[in-house]
Amino acid sequence: MVTVREAAFAVFAHYGVDRLFGNPGSTELPMLKAMPFPYVLGLNEAVVMGMADGYARATGRPALVNLHSAAGTGHALGNLFTAWKNNAPVVVTAGQQARSILPFDPFLGAERPTEFPRPYVKYAIEPARAEDVPLALARAFATALTAPMGPVFVSIPVDDWDRACAMPALPVLTTTTLPHPD
Repeated sequence: MVTVREAAFAVFAHYGVDRLFGNPGSTELPMLKAMPFPYVLGLNEAVVMGMADGYARATGRPALVNLHSAAGTGHALGNLFTAWKNNAPVVVTAGQQARSILPFDPFLGAERPTEFPRPYVKYAIEPARAEDVPLALARAFATALTAPMGPVFVSIPVDDWDRACAMPALPVLTTTTLPHPD
């Protein structure tokens, strides 16, 4: 068993992620512990979404961007639309409030997080259990990279990162399944 954070970073490494674009907030802090690659800080969510789109298009590799739930995701929607039109393989994670307080309609919680970015993502999920987050991330990368490429969205509650989980099986990647830089 590993933590959701450890499994998530193994998924990121498997797909060649070498940086995270974001504008950190309280629901993202557990994700950021012991990051094995650089954090590219932007002024706000629209900016980091645009940077991730540009990075994915320039490198031909998937980009990882982290947004705040609700208002932050809303702020990024214009550039998410652009990434959609650009067929950019961008994996968007959004920090969600703790599962334990979601039934109480917390401030800045996303009530229906997977509906908000649609129709400008190929796949959107908030896993039902913390243990399902790594598999959802693996599926998100596979979906983002499947032609026609495009952005995907995974909402992750703040209290999921330190939970125990099994490491999901990851696909064997070839040059036809994962774009590589020249």
